[in-house]
Amino acid sequence: MKIFAALFFLFSVFNIHAQEGMLKLDVSRNDAHLPLYVMSNPNAVATLILLPGGDASTGNIVDGRPRSGNFLARSKEYFFNENLNVVVMFRASDLAKLDFPYRVKEHVAEIAKVINFSKERFGKPIWLVGTSRGTVSATAAALALGNNEVQGLVLTASVTNKAIGAIKTQNIGDLKIPVLVVHHKNDACKICVPFEASRITSDLKSSPAKRFVMIDGGSDPEGDPCEAKHWHGFINYEKQTVKIITDWIKNPIS
Repeated sequence: MKIFAALFFLFSVFNIHAQEGMLKLDVSRNDAHLPLYVMSNPNAVATLILLPGGDASTGNIVDGRPRSGNFLARSKEYFFNENLNVVVMFRASDLAKLDFPYRVKEHVAEIAKVINFSKERFGKPIWLVGTSRGTVSATAAALALGNNEVQGLVLTASVTNKAIGAIKTQNIGDLKIPVLVVHHKNDACKICVPFEASRITSDLKSSPAKRFVMIDGGSDPEGDPCEAKHWHGFINYEKQTVKIITDWIKNPIS
């Protein structure tokens, strides 16, 4: 009996760890895989698939954990602590970059694979959360896959113009899911303009719940205004921004 109990304990520990950390999801393209960072919360009410901006690189891995400075990647624990499963999705291993044309086409199929994985693993409603270029991917996927696959959509630091897949160039009036748009009022990235982001919800004609939130908080922005350590990445206001997002996910009202 003691041996059985010990084996059961080891088996349980193995399974817990198997659901945590970096995983490789096959993309059926030669030997390519999608790197995912998975956080399983036993009290989760939903599963968030976080879509970082930029090239969504996994190049900075320390002790098996991503050390990306991207707003979503660096805020993953805040999302997890709000009783949510978290899946951070990075760039496929055979890609040198994750540009705008790829995000509105091929990336959708990759996101679909992650959604299927997440449903099988957790069995919870799926929300897509994108930031910066990740909003292009999240919107394209929500439109292509429909509300049978995606429960809701969150767009942070949205791409608003001068880029393929900018949010208002997509058919967002067809979205039939709740949509939250969050932007920093001091975002100085030329393709992510605050007043243009504030107009996104006006085009969400079919969404059952929609809301725009303008963030006015944080401190000490540095570097490129389109990078994650500037207002564009809600610098030093990550926890508060995540709380606004997760509260709305749990009760999506206009």
